[in-house]
Amino acid sequence: MNELSDIQKIAIWILPVLFAITVHEAAHAWVAYKFGDTTAKQQGRLSFNPIVHIDLVGTIILPCVLLLLGGFLFGWAKPVPVNARNFKNPRRDMAYVAAAGPISNLIMALFWVLMIKVVELTLGDQSSAATYLFYTGMAGVAINVVLFVLNLLPVLPLDGGRVLYSLLPHRLAWQYGQLEPYGLIILVVLLVSGALSWVLNPLVRGLQNVLFMLIGL
Repeated sequence: MNELSDIQKIAIWILPVLFAITVHEAAHAWVAYKFGDTTAKQQGRLSFNPIVHIDLVGTIILPCVLLLLGGFLFGWAKPVPVNARNFKNPRRDMAYVAAAGPISNLIMALFWVLMIKVVELTLGDQSSAATYLFYTGMAGVAINVVLFVLNLLPVLPLDGGRVLYSLLPHRLAWQYGQLEPYGLIILVVLLVSGALSWVLNPLVRGLQNVLFMLIGL
């Protein structure tokens, strides 16, 4: 989107980013609630209202800066509170709760792909509305694919790390869990060094290509 101004980029990306992060966190809360934990619901996090999930730095400032710099889009929301002691099978149920976030992003990526196809079939590419919806759909696919792939990395506190923690034998899980305080530092180092992009970009491009092939783009 080099032909777009910075303001246009933000206008196109803001809704997809907010929805991607909001639905991701709401999915965690909903699955936790279904397995018997009402913590998130009691704190108002079982909601599609972006305001209750927004983290000023992770949801707004960092994604905007990275978008304007043309870097790898990265961000986060306030983690949904989950009390595993309320689950009948805490380790198994936590795996489902963790997996719900990335799965919701994959579903949203499919939604945005379908929207692009609908816009193409109904509005063509001549109107300003069609252009805006097309770019917004492309942004929606991009951010949700990134969040899907990124959150599956086996690094705590990412969802992939939580799934792996739930699947490991108890002793290994305990040892692995000791790395969680350093997880964000590890991710920032990988991001700044470019290693995160090197690892994720092929996976992101591959999944995007599969999604676009489904609608003939």
